[in-house]
Amino acid sequence: MSVTETTSTYRDLHWPACIIGGSFAAVAICLSVFSILQHLRFYTNPAEQKWIVPVLFMVPVYATESIISLSNSKFSLPCDILRNCYEAFALYSFGSYLVACLGGERRVIEYLENESNKPLLEDGTNDESKKKNSFWKFLCEPYVLGPELLVIEKFGLVQYMILKTFCAFLTFLLELLGVYGDGEFKWYYGYPYIVVVLNFSQMWALFCLVQFYNVTHERLKEIKPLAKFISFKAIVFATWWQGFGIALLCYYGILPKEGRFQNALQDFLICIEMAIAAVAHLFVFPAEPYHYIPISECGKITSETSKEEVKLDEGGLVETTETHVEASGTSIKESVQDIVIDGGQHVVKDVVLTINQAIGPVEKGVTKIQDTFQQKLLDSDGKKETEVTFETTSVAQKDC
Repeated sequence: MSVTETTSTYRDLHWPACIIGGSFAAVAICLSVFSILQHLRFYTNPAEQKWIVPVLFMVPVYATESIISLSNSKFSLPCDILRNCYEAFALYSFGSYLVACLGGERRVIEYLENESNKPLLEDGTNDESKKKNSFWKFLCEPYVLGPELLVIEKFGLVQYMILKTFCAFLTFLLELLGVYGDGEFKWYYGYPYIVVVLNFSQMWALFCLVQFYNVTHERLKEIKPLAKFISFKAIVFATWWQGFGIALLCYYGILPKEGRFQNALQDFLICIEMAIAAVAHLFVFPAEPYHYIPISECGKITSETSKEEVKLDEGGLVETTETHVEASGTSIKESVQDIVIDGGQHVVKDVVLTINQAIGPVEKGVTKIQDTFQQKLLDSDGKKETEVTFETTSVAQKDC
């Protein structure tokens, strides 16, 4: 098929694809907005729901950007950048949601400490290689790591969030310079290098999340974590691999490459997939469990006793008691403020912690190199440090 025939075919299919994709995107957005509003209306467990809402919001973000990109190919790259940035944040939110369901970081650390002590009591074998090699523990026996597993899991999610955002803006810069080459697997383009970096970062984040799930899945039975894992990973990872697979098929000529067919096909499929994901989220992340206020969230209970004189044959007083329950309420506005402010502070704290953990060993290594270099310079010059002592004298004043 020639280039002109491919281009004309693409134009003939473009508007039908926009209409069909727009219909699925509208369904996805409506269902997701309804589910989000339900969680904001019954915002009774902020620790969990402030992370559920960002996960649910991923569907309308994907659907909106995909239909915009499908309608006008000029917005394809900016929409893809925004989608990638939010995808990284959604993955972080999902990991934070699992921690919140376990009762917070403090309880997770206590649980992991207990899990790490079990093999020492049950199994008396001592394998020195496994004790010394933390990487081997993480691959084969993550429960042995104890609280370190939570640090590794958070580091794996945050590094993907940082790298995904950085690569998104790097893609935009390379596209402006004309050296990005979307879908081109050639050494002088930036596309294959960014794909390799993101692929490694994404697989590492996924593996950290799976290892954390393997250790804590018994404690997460009440929230049915397997369905949540499958629905979330199907959006984040399957869509990414889907785009990578379409790029490979277009590169080897199995699918047409001209006329923005690659990006249009990816956007069209995402519109359909988001409608399916929105329906799945209604069952996987329902708002019904949060309709009832927990006992810890209830306010004080007060009772009023009143006496009324009622005319009876024998005369007397009738005493009535009224009980008032003051329950803490919330509004959608307060819920959104909590999600944005409290959730944002949590993200910034974890990002700073991860950066410090990454920079710390580097700073120690640089300091050690500098000390060694200075020591060698002193030894080569034959200089020795001299001690300088200062004598202090005290003068006593006599009273006149």
